[in-house]
Amino acid sequence: MAAERPTGHTAAPAPSAPGASPASLASGLADERVDHRFKALPPDAEGLTVGALAAERRNLFTGGFTTPVLALSAESVAHNLDLLETYAERHGLAFAPHGKTSMSPQLFVDQLKRGAWGITAAVPHQARVYRAYGIGRIFLANELVDAVALRWLAGEMTADPDFRFVCYVDSVRGVELMEAALGAAGATRPVDVVVELGAGEGARTGARTEADCAAVADAVAAAGSLRLVGVAGYEGEVPEADPERVRAWLRRLVGLAADFDAAGRFSGTEEIVVSAGGSAWFDAVADVFAEIPELSVPVLKLLRSGAYVSHDDGHYKHLTPFNRVPAEGALEPAFRLWAQVVSRPSGEQAFLNAGKRDAAYDLDLPEAQVVRSGRDGSVRPATGVTVTGLSDQHTWVRTDEGVELEVGDWVGMGLSHPCTSFDKWQLIPLVEADGTVSDYIRTFF
Repeated sequence: MAAERPTGHTAAPAPSAPGASPASLASGLADERVDHRFKALPPDAEGLTVGALAAERRNLFTGGFTTPVLALSAESVAHNLDLLETYAERHGLAFAPHGKTSMSPQLFVDQLKRGAWGITAAVPHQARVYRAYGIGRIFLANELVDAVALRWLAGEMTADPDFRFVCYVDSVRGVELMEAALGAAGATRPVDVVVELGAGEGARTGARTEADCAAVADAVAAAGSLRLVGVAGYEGEVPEADPERVRAWLRRLVGLAADFDAAGRFSGTEEIVVSAGGSAWFDAVADVFAEIPELSVPVLKLLRSGAYVSHDDGHYKHLTPFNRVPAEGALEPAFRLWAQVVSRPSGEQAFLNAGKRDAAYDLDLPEAQVVRSGRDGSVRPATGVTVTGLSDQHTWVRTDEGVELEVGDWVGMGLSHPCTSFDKWQLIPLVEADGTVSDYIRTFF
């Protein structure tokens, strides 16, 4: 029986079932209709649901997909998810992976199934997406002083007594703004906050000294709509970061938690949150958090790495802590961007039909890895093929003398920086090793 193919645009239903699980809400994404909004999907799939298209298990190369097309390796994503789950367990860490990397409810579900405490966000819009898909614990690794967002938060916390939300504070003024907005919103529960310790002079956000942190904590204690539950920060901003400097800052963070606890600043809390951990130094976080002394109540040692889910072939390939601790395992790059040779004006130059709208380029250019023949589908290493630049819709390629590369060939490229790879694609094929597309990853940026 032929699948229903409506001629008009059909929007995805808004997830709104109160109390529904993230898994059940994310499963509803399979009901969304495939149409012109989603790059690279087969034109003849127009009107099918995403679930129906996934059930067809088309081949990425012969199933009607158009180039450029971004693919995620199903095997590598599963491997990476499993690896961080076991790493966190091994080191006694709770895990709230940073959702800004993928903004994908399906991947959030996979992370929660693997024991994640919750999901980290950076801005209110991300938290709204999380709540729409049933995420019950959100750690906002940023200050929140937007009155409109705080009114929304107060409403969410009133509507759902089980919803747990934690965010940064780093200034007395910020505390004052939160208190005013939450009071005006009629907040029925205090918002949990952690004092952010800055990573050093010239770094990003965060109170710069322990005295500054104490002043912020005093302001929180005087605010009826806030509750101090811990300390946090981001070691990736430590100036001239190296293992010694990062560990020294992390020990300051741990010391701050201990000092606050000794001063009775966490009275009334059932656990103390100590949080850090991007994707470059989580080995240092694990080492130093293992040194946290016994405090008055249990400590939630919260790691927030996010880029691990897809890893990459550039920035994080060089920075991953697994380079320093190979016995712990290794992440696998999961992204590959496929583009087609559309012009070969000389023996040294070629142009592909992918560009800045399709590939991350903020940290490194894409890396040509394999060539798939447009004639017979054979695949060979992209030896002698180098990406030299990106235009909006073209990849500039230089080829060594004698390298075979012709119009119609497909070039598979590795990417650098997962966060700015995911955000260019709303629906990403999840591809098995043989080229079979088993699912489609929906993103919300």
